Amino acid sequence: MTTSIRPRRSALYMPGSNARALEKAKSLDVDCLILDLEDAVAPDMKADARAQIVAAVQGGGYGDREVVIRINGLDTAWGEDDLKAAIDARPDAILIPKVNSPADLERAAHKLALGNAPQTVRLWAMMETPLAMLNAAAIAACGRDPEVRLSCFVMGTNDLAKETRAKLNPGRAVMMPWLMTCVAAARTGGIDILDGVYNNFSDLDGFAAECAQGVEMGMDGKTLIHPKQIEACHAAFSPSEEEVAWARKINEIFALPENASKGAIQVDGKMVERLHADMGLRVIAIADAIAARSNA
Repeated sequence: MTTSIRPRRSALYMPGSNARALEKAKSLDVDCLILDLEDAVAPDMKADARAQIVAAVQGGGYGDREVVIRINGLDTAWGEDDLKAAIDARPDAILIPKVNSPADLERAAHKLALGNAPQTVRLWAMMETPLAMLNAAAIAACGRDPEVRLSCFVMGTNDLAKETRAKLNPGRAVMMPWLMTCVAAARTGGIDILDGVYNNFSDLDGFAAECAQGVEMGMDGKTLIHPKQIEACHAAFSPSEEEVAWARKINEIFALPENASKGAIQVDGKMVERLHADMGLRVIAIADAIAARSNA
């Protein structure tokens, strides 16, 4: 089995207008960095932030962290220039905000093709509008189209609350239908999905509880707004030693010749189906990828 799966437990937003933050990001133990040109950057700083991000990405030094550039919307005054600059910078991915339909991603993908961006440059989609919630399955289906390059959903819960007028209260009960719809859509598209941010970065207990909720929902990780959130995020979204040991055990037993044709077996007094072994393969792959990052 290969470990081609990439851990995306944590994705930290870093403002592109803050040169010190872009430099500090090189030393943070985070899986993904979202270098932001959109919400975190004032209008009069957009051009400077764009130049800083391009220089930072091209300069390297981010190691095995997945580097993502969030551009402004393509219908804004900065979007087209942002996308062109991001293509030139060659990050791991470009995050498209306010995605409402597959057409928004297809438009961006067309620009990547025209700019001769290598296939290693992927697209991520912000899911943060009412229309995105209604079109989640169609948007996620872009993950099955190699020309569109979609590899991840990012939940924009703050914008979703603003656009729907729903309350973003502790427990997020009113958000749950949209969050779970996007999880289901992501799975049909074969892509990852990252939970939205937790705004009170000083409330580590509340943050940990929301991470646990994200794990229960099946999220692959969470977006962060402060480095102090990284540790709790990794603790929540990393498979435990017990989970990994169990996954390895049932896969080893299913691999025995006498179990090759069986759909279910007994392990330690429990009935285990082959689907549990398949689920375990991902647990093992994530654990191996995390270990590889830690040992790098």
